[in-house]
Amino acid sequence: MGITTAWAISSHDDPFIKGLGPRMLPLVEAERDRPGARRSWQRWHRRPLPDHRTWWNPYGRGSAEEAESLDSFCELTACGDHVQELYDGSSPDDDFWLVRDVWEETADTDVMFMSVQSKDYAVASLFHAIGPRRAALLPGWCGNFLLTSSQVRETLPRVERALTFTPEEWAAAQDQDWLGYAPDEESVLEGPLRVWRRAAEAGLGLCGVAVKIY
Repeated sequence: MGITTAWAISSHDDPFIKGLGPRMLPLVEAERDRPGARRSWQRWHRRPLPDHRTWWNPYGRGSAEEAESLDSFCELTACGDHVQELYDGSSPDDDFWLVRDVWEETADTDVMFMSVQSKDYAVASLFHAIGPRRAALLPGWCGNFLLTSSQVRETLPRVERALTFTPEEWAAAQDQDWLGYAPDEESVLEGPLRVWRRAAEAGLGLCGVAVKIY
């Protein structure tokens, strides 16, 4: 059975961000602290994955070590079970719904980025395309973060270093972003930096969440 996932970065004013904090921030920390998460992060930094077109081929997945590195990266960048609680609450008595209570409450629809994928994960493709050194500059954990307006301004220089490219770097990153896009659709290499800059200009905070929709 296939899955559909979404990674969204939405903009909100500071009161909204601060109100969401007690619900969301512990879940992001739980993702960071889950068994093996930091080990997978360090493994990817030591051994970045090769060209994505070599991962699946008629001759298998390479050596046992290469296969283990791939499995570790996929687990690291998939939608985590803890943050998944944001999608539809943590229990039958919790009526929180991410779509209604966060995404539909964005302060400005022009300051939002969303990547919906079938049988795939947007953060995984972004991280592979930019590599571990650039990915380490992004705040939060594997696409999940909650930032006030001042934190957006503070982190913007790091995000610009992560997502600004020379022509040669841009071509290489695009080559390793395996997601398909409609002609008018922003890629994972474009949308996040646009939203960050717009939010910094508008004095807004940002909420980044990666979840399975179904």
